[in-house]
Amino acid sequence: MSANEDQEMELEALRSIYEGDESFRELSPVSFQYRIGENGDPKAFLIEISWTETYPQTPPILSMNAFFNNTISSAVKQSILAKLQEAVEANLGTAMTYTLFEYAKDNKEQFMENHNPVNSATSISNSISIETPNTAPSSKKKDKKEQLSKAQKRKLADKTDHKGELPRGWNWVDVVKHLSKTGSKDDE
Repeated sequence: MSANEDQEMELEALRSIYEGDESFRELSPVSFQYRIGENGDPKAFLIEISWTETYPQTPPILSMNAFFNNTISSAVKQSILAKLQEAVEANLGTAMTYTLFEYAKDNKEQFMENHNPVNSATSISNSISIETPNTAPSSKKKDKKEQLSKAQKRKLADKTDHKGELPRGWNWVDVVKHLSKTGSKDDE
């Protein structure tokens, strides 16, 4: 069988196996994500597997760069990817996406034994984590609603109807005043 036929068969199998599974996501016909662990579990992580054109004869591309994994240190990510890579080598030449997802599920605790949740700002870069304390207070200011004085509220209420909408024509120009100021052509 050709690589494309193998991929089509594996794609069909994955769709039937993971139908209705909220942890599985098909990004494209050759790229898949699987969340290992329940939603809200601090030790949950997301694996992305992308097939190359010659997969399964060549290894798929494994990734843990999803935003979901921002709290996982790069050392733990590298450790997980190394262990998954070993499984890839053992299964080379066969359909392995399901095998890799199940291997990760079965070994989740072992994979995440050295995991201590890290602040996502520090995992991105040190310069951002240095700036974070300065930007945090400004984000709190943005969350506050604009405070109006009593006089401002009264003035706003006088302009609007009971629904808070401005009356029809509130910004129309008084035609008579306008014509008297500009002078109409009829006056000549």
